[in-house]
Amino acid sequence: MIPMTLDEIARACGASPHDVPDPGALVTAPAAVDSREVTPGGLFAATAGARTDGHDHAAAAVAAGAVAVLAARPVGVPALVVADVRLALGLLARELLRRISPTVIGLTGSVGKTTTKDLLAQVLERHAATVATDRSYNNELGLPLTVLRADAATRHLVLEMGASRKGDLTYLTGIAPPQVGLVLNVGTAHLERMGTGRADVAEAKGELVEALPADGYALLNADDPYVLGMAARTEAQILLYGRSPRARVRAERVRMDERARTAFELVTPSGHAPVALDLIGEHQVSNALAAAAVATALGLDAAEIADGLTAARRRSAGRLQITERPDGVTVVDDAYNANPESMRAGLRAAKALAGVRRTVAVLGGMGQQADASRARHAEVGRLVAGLRFDVLITVGTGDPLATAEAARSSGVAVHAVEDVTEAIELATALLEPGDVVFVKASSEYGLGACARALATANQ
Repeated sequence: MIPMTLDEIARACGASPHDVPDPGALVTAPAAVDSREVTPGGLFAATAGARTDGHDHAAAAVAAGAVAVLAARPVGVPALVVADVRLALGLLARELLRRISPTVIGLTGSVGKTTTKDLLAQVLERHAATVATDRSYNNELGLPLTVLRADAATRHLVLEMGASRKGDLTYLTGIAPPQVGLVLNVGTAHLERMGTGRADVAEAKGELVEALPADGYALLNADDPYVLGMAARTEAQILLYGRSPRARVRAERVRMDERARTAFELVTPSGHAPVALDLIGEHQVSNALAAAAVATALGLDAAEIADGLTAARRRSAGRLQITERPDGVTVVDDAYNANPESMRAGLRAAKALAGVRRTVAVLGGMGQQADASRARHAEVGRLVAGLRFDVLITVGTGDPLATAEAARSSGVAVHAVEDVTEAIELATALLEPGDVVFVKASSEYGLGACARALATANQ
């Protein structure tokens, strides 16, 4: 973050100082919403969550080095009091961008945002100072926190932008107006809040391209008809990417090695170059091409992009994270979140990784699937059977039981348990040396704990 005085911050977000002995005190470090993540010289934003209220931790944050607290009420330590802390963070982020003017790259999609963001950041940071979204901080709170990590040296700001309802991307692009916009795909994530079908999701995701200036770039997936349809919603220059021959940034001669890692020939307007990804699953090709499209729009040539993609490594936990146990068991942790598209991609990647080895799937439910939820869970069960997984453990009541029933009727050995503790105990007992176990569910099922427990067992 660029240094700003408390008085400057107060003016930027319309705050009233309380218990501030020195309005000229400088904030020199980024903002945080977790008092345990405060760094000396930073700003602590006190927000009220489902489990705790940040205002209760204001004193601890200042003791840890925060210059002041951005708060909704006085807290007994130096504070800038505002009506809405989230809105104030957005205003502060917008002011910082006005002062430093980096190239803002916004990316959205139903599946693959975080992986694509991580790939793109690793390509760009080889050439210029780059700040990218940490973890999946992609909402109205997380995006300003990312922006506030930028400073005067930042040239590229890569912002993952999530949308759980219509209007979300309009709000986020109002905080950080993008010059480059990337849309990955349109699936069924958050369908419960967006409408009744993919067209409703596309309407929400397309808000990103509508925010682009005429001299900006819209990078659109040529393999997704809903994304292609967004071309009519922007005056920005269009650059298509994908496996389609019409894509100007595309992959040729795609192949997969014995570890389920993909390689391909990258084709861009500047030429061809070989790419070998260190990520499992053929679906990663689309993520890599999306990152390549942005880099192409920013002026990198094919060789520079390919080198960056080949050198890139997984950065975010819970996304096809692989652990090899001493007993030969391979744990594939994809438990950060789930929807039908990511579930299909993950199951196929795990099966490709396993080859002839025995495969076990530990699956919870997929949230926000609206009226089609039970049918979509049953489809997952049929896919488990079609891919010839040997064992399925479903976790939870309700929709996961539809997955269990569909897989069992197709001949898979199925075990249905109610909670994570039971899943850990059962999977630990069932796993044999050399097995591949795949763990995935929406985040509310908490299966990340299961994946971590299985990864550290027998060590």
